[in-house]
Amino acid sequence: MDTSRALSSRIRNDLERKLVILTGPRQAGKTTLARGLMAEFPRAQYLNWDVPADRKLILDHAWSPRAGLVVFDEIHKMRDWKSFLKGAWDGRGEGQAMLVTGSARMETFRQGGESLAGRYFAWRLHPFSLRELVEANGMAPQDALDRLLERGGFPEPCLAQNARDADRWRAQYATDLIREDVLEFSRVQEINSLKLLLELLRERVGTPIKLSNLAQMLQISPTTATRYLEILEALYVVFRVTPWHRDISRAILKEAKVYFFDTGMVWGDADTRLENAVAAMLLRHVHYRQDAEGKDIGLHIIRDKEGHEVDFVLSEGDRLTDLIEVKHAETTPSAYLHRLAENFPQARVVQIVAEPRQEAQRGRVEITAAAPWLAELAA
Repeated sequence: MDTSRALSSRIRNDLERKLVILTGPRQAGKTTLARGLMAEFPRAQYLNWDVPADRKLILDHAWSPRAGLVVFDEIHKMRDWKSFLKGAWDGRGEGQAMLVTGSARMETFRQGGESLAGRYFAWRLHPFSLRELVEANGMAPQDALDRLLERGGFPEPCLAQNARDADRWRAQYATDLIREDVLEFSRVQEINSLKLLLELLRERVGTPIKLSNLAQMLQISPTTATRYLEILEALYVVFRVTPWHRDISRAILKEAKVYFFDTGMVWGDADTRLENAVAAMLLRHVHYRQDAEGKDIGLHIIRDKEGHEVDFVLSEGDRLTDLIEVKHAETTPSAYLHRLAENFPQARVVQIVAEPRQEAQRGRVEITAAAPWLAELAA
């Protein structure tokens, strides 16, 4: 299977003009993508802050001025990394390109220093999407969906020879994540509580999360539970999908739903895993349009006080553009989906079904197979 990534050509173009910052989950393929780009530049250099010899070169500004591309990995761990990057970019050799990669969201690191405004483009690399598996590896959409539901989208388990190797990778991934990355944000004595929160979230995918309840179960304060969740978000382990709050006549509940970047982390049935996979691919679609086009696109849920809900909605600015319901086999839309379809006549309305008996149009609701629909997302 092809391991090239869909973002490579877009990032290559941006490197001609700006510093590029590429973030995303640990082992999503950032280093592989960076090394692929290095092959296109003369005398490219790769410097990892976690490697002592590389760290000294970084601190001494001793990389080659003749390098066509310099890649800085995990540079956000450096004190005043923004000031460093500003100086490195402004003082670089003529025509030298720079790529910064990291496994945490750069905006969560609030060290002081100069602003990078106007100097960079930012990209977020997600695990494989269905579209990427179809286009890069020639898989049929349904086969790609089956693979993602079974293995998740991270390159190593997704492309593994068998499910056993994928399971071994995931067990080690979770251990390394807690032992190494989480310690950047928290104290050693907090690790057990964070691990327990992660386990609680794995079995609550697709349900509104009330952090005060989780805090009580963990015997920590709601403020601490919120901070722990923010750590997991910052490390691209989970993401929250928040309620849509504009132009809804009935008050909606405030609780968000929490999903995993790695569908393989989910503890749940086939419906839950499908919902998580769709959430992850919709988020990738949203991030791609934000990063590539500068669009004000958002991913949300709708849920009212009576518990009626639509799984996902997409917005652009203050306008709701898509209503998306996810089902494993059910092809009859809910009355609530029909009602919202009438309330938002400008929105596209679809019920995507993993195993539909037949596709159909029910009022304004399109009933369609999940695999080909997901293959048409932006990324």
